[in-house]
Amino acid sequence: MSYLCPLCQLPLKRIERTYKCTNNHQFDVAKEGYVNLLPVQHKRSKDPGDNKEMMLARRQFLNGGHYQPMRDAVCELLSGLLADQSYTQLLDIGCGEGYYTSYFAQALPDTKVLGLDISKVMIRHAAKRYTDCDFLVASSQRLPFSDTQLNAVVRIYAPCNGEELQRTVKDNGVVVTVTPGPRHLYQLKAGIYDEVKLHDVPVEALPGFELETETSVAYPMTLNSEDATTLLQMTPFAWRAPEALWQTLKETTQFDCEADFTLRVYRKKA
Repeated sequence: MSYLCPLCQLPLKRIERTYKCTNNHQFDVAKEGYVNLLPVQHKRSKDPGDNKEMMLARRQFLNGGHYQPMRDAVCELLSGLLADQSYTQLLDIGCGEGYYTSYFAQALPDTKVLGLDISKVMIRHAAKRYTDCDFLVASSQRLPFSDTQLNAVVRIYAPCNGEELQRTVKDNGVVVTVTPGPRHLYQLKAGIYDEVKLHDVPVEALPGFELETETSVAYPMTLNSEDATTLLQMTPFAWRAPEALWQTLKETTQFDCEADFTLRVYRKKA
């Protein structure tokens, strides 16, 4: 797999267990198989991204299959979008511990699947568990890929620099995004806010791309106490949750909650 040096943007060449550019910048391949292309000067903190506890919580929840319908819908979209291409490279931005990334690799055998995340903890565990993908630590604001290298990018809740997407995705390539739909986790929010407002997700203005399709994936989830608590921990509004809600989730035997996702396909203009 070819990458760009995050320091000088020259191509990196792999020699045994090291990636090196002609300026002699070097990046070693970890024993788990991933490469860290996030130099210290590009970090905003010592260990950016999710920590080990958050990784374990996320893995537990996803392994329960609660987001599987959304995962399968994204994969079906990708299968159709990439069906007529002989060799493709797919990047999963904000891949976390690799739950979605590995599934895409299994379902799309003719596609080279890569997982990128800013969290070293997440990537280390992903690379150790899933050997059918290439994983790297890097910033989505400075993608370490050549111009027009990627056929497709998946972003499940993940931010990214739109100009970097325009640079690295091939002409007629696609970006598939997953964002919360209007009623996503409505019942959790009802335990936090006096009045729940339906979530509005406007269409992104991605430079050089046009919105091609939009799909809704919505379904009910029935969660046990542990999974309901974990789900709340995974959300950005967990810090607003009152103690009463945490206690309710810890004591419940069944928590019914809606999942609602918006899937969008953006195609790069030729």
